[in-house]
Amino acid sequence: MTHPFEIEQEIVLPASPEQVWEAIATGPGIDSWFMGRNELEPRVGGTAAMDTGGNRQEARITAYEPGKRLASRTATGDDGRFMAFEYLIEGRDGGSTVLRVVHGGMLGDDWQDEYDALRRGWPFHLHTLREYLTHFPGRTGVPVFAMALTGATPAQQVRAALVRGLSLPSPVTAGARASAAPAGLPPVDGEVTWADGERFEVRTSDGLYTFHHGPGIALMFHHLFGPDTDRAETAWQQWLDSLFT
Repeated sequence: MTHPFEIEQEIVLPASPEQVWEAIATGPGIDSWFMGRNELEPRVGGTAAMDTGGNRQEARITAYEPGKRLASRTATGDDGRFMAFEYLIEGRDGGSTVLRVVHGGMLGDDWQDEYDALRRGWPFHLHTLREYLTHFPGRTGVPVFAMALTGATPAQQVRAALVRGLSLPSPVTAGARASAAPAGLPPVDGEVTWADGERFEVRTSDGLYTFHHGPGIALMFHHLFGPDTDRAETAWQQWLDSLFT
């Protein structure tokens, strides 16, 4: 049985409407702050696609007004489920921009858990967008994804392993320093900019590093802006695997 939902979020961003548009309406821009590897055809009727670990999801562009409005909608599944997204951009004095996001659609039988997860996730993603536009303006990031299945390990034990791997204090709070040394990559040293019960984010001079965790799973969604990123995904996958073997 399906259930309708709608989530609205608004954020003031330290960027022009043109810069915000590049971040939300181009594949390289989306790669720099959201999840997965992204493609977007710049036209009504075009396809917006996101690939996360080989799982490709597609939506059709339903509105495309450069610098103002972007909307998309996934196809309706056999069970009646679909997702719709709308981004509205408004320039403000002083070079800032207000971005309003509306995420709606139909969820399935476990709609309450899905809705709660989406509702908790959007403030984090918009925080990452602001971090990107504040600290890496005019640059595009290379997305790095890694995942480790941890069996019956409780969420707090998964989190604890990530905390130890990053030499973080516990509890993790914004402003804490993190460090790691994945094999074959330069050491990572940065500051925690976001921490909640499901994830934390670390910003360095050349990247945004995100670590998600839950019962039986650990995920990483990184956005790298420095050189020599070809080996990064393999190295971070090996680093993550080493925490749970």
